[in-house]
Amino acid sequence: MAMGVAGGGGRRGSRRGARRAPMAEINVTPLVDVMLVLLIIFMVTAPLLTAAVPVELPDSRASAMEQQSDQVTISILSDGRIYLDEEELAPGSLPDRLATLPVDASGKPPLVVLRADRALDYGRVMEVMGELNHAGFNSISLVTNSSVSAP
Repeated sequence: MAMGVAGGGGRRGSRRGARRAPMAEINVTPLVDVMLVLLIIFMVTAPLLTAAVPVELPDSRASAMEQQSDQVTISILSDGRIYLDEEELAPGSLPDRLATLPVDASGKPPLVVLRADRALDYGRVMEVMGELNHAGFNSISLVTNSSVSAP
């Protein structure tokens, strides 16, 4: 990065108050640093923003799975209310809503992620899984909290 003197070269043309040519370069290093920090922040917080319905999940030692873009999240609260993504469903309307879910180009239904509260009765979770299976959703992932100790 060279800077030229406007008044010519040598000792004669360079005076203490001589005007210098303006630099036409911009230092982008601080901009890149800020953008990388923002990228890291968004990468860390994005997975935490996927679940909008608060559910007290059970603990498990299972390893984490990848998230898919076309997945559908079904949440069951401790009082038995069911949410499809972030929309609360009326009692008995789950089969109708499952029938309206889109399929991909190959005719395969989307992956279903089931989040059930730990205080729920096992039978209630099985009822919902039975409805999912009856509607043709055979790939169901159960969401849990990670735990370091075995149950």
